[in-house]
Amino acid sequence: MKIDMNEPAIALDHLSKSYGNVHAVQDLSLTIEAGTIFGFLGPNGAGKTTTMRMLCGLPHPSSGHARIESADTWIDRQKVRIKFGYVPQSFSLYRDLTVLENFRFFAGAYGVPGARMEERIDRLIRVVDLQEKRDATADNLPGGWGQLLAMGCALVHSPSVLFLDEPTRGLDPVHRQQIWNRLYDLSNEGKTIFVTTHYMDEAERCTEVGFIENGRLLAKAPPRALKESFRARLLEIDVEPLMPALVQLRDLPELLGVSLRSGSLRLYAPEAEELIARWRENWPFPELHLLRERWVEPDMEDVFTAYSQGYDGILKRPNS
Repeated sequence: MKIDMNEPAIALDHLSKSYGNVHAVQDLSLTIEAGTIFGFLGPNGAGKTTTMRMLCGLPHPSSGHARIESADTWIDRQKVRIKFGYVPQSFSLYRDLTVLENFRFFAGAYGVPGARMEERIDRLIRVVDLQEKRDATADNLPGGWGQLLAMGCALVHSPSVLFLDEPTRGLDPVHRQQIWNRLYDLSNEGKTIFVTTHYMDEAERCTEVGFIENGRLLAKAPPRALKESFRARLLEIDVEPLMPALVQLRDLPELLGVSLRSGSLRLYAPEAEELIARWRENWPFPELHLLRERWVEPDMEDVFTAYSQGYDGILKRPNS
């Protein structure tokens, strides 16, 4: 399928979805360029899956529009259907069919011509590294292999866009890396990847990230730009005893929050320099011992914490 790199692969225009009084997605607008690995992040119930399902033409939007390569995902949903592959959170394969039979079933469902079907299936089995398991039934595949099979079946009709809803949830690090290696290959081919994840290290692997909460887009930018959106420095301290220190520091009005990182406390404070300067002169917790202090660069876990907790005092919001 020829991909036009000059138009957005995905475009959302004031997209909203409500279920009665519950506003799952609210006025969501963004564009994703072809070849992007787009990570969609947010807490449970933020609207990630609802957004993805609307992009797949499943629920009708309450208002607004979504498009894949200029085709409306609801009005033109039959046309859009061949443009994307979708791997949901739940197991979506036929458990009693073998790897090869699952591929053939999905190829037939998508109308892949018979003359090209076997060649395409053989290629995808190699791509997802399932050559030695082609005759195994889906229910006998460990979780990681099952996800690779689901990804392969979603690609059997050569879509230009791939949607994956938490594809590595519950997988071990080896299978997580296998899946991401396949995503890199697909992106290199020009395919657009739209993936939801709760793993911050996976957010680092995306070329662009969007944060959503309560159905609203909070930020959208490459990971580096999001980390550079901190206007305040992050202070990390070593203090003993650790847990009492964590509890006491959380109640300080000067701090927006405290997180535990590898035995140290990371402090989110709008005026961290002033705070540590005061502590150097007069440490206010006689029962606690301040051992060391240092400035640290924010990572994606800090970004997620700051945006999801509304730590506006330490952020300069990038344009979305």
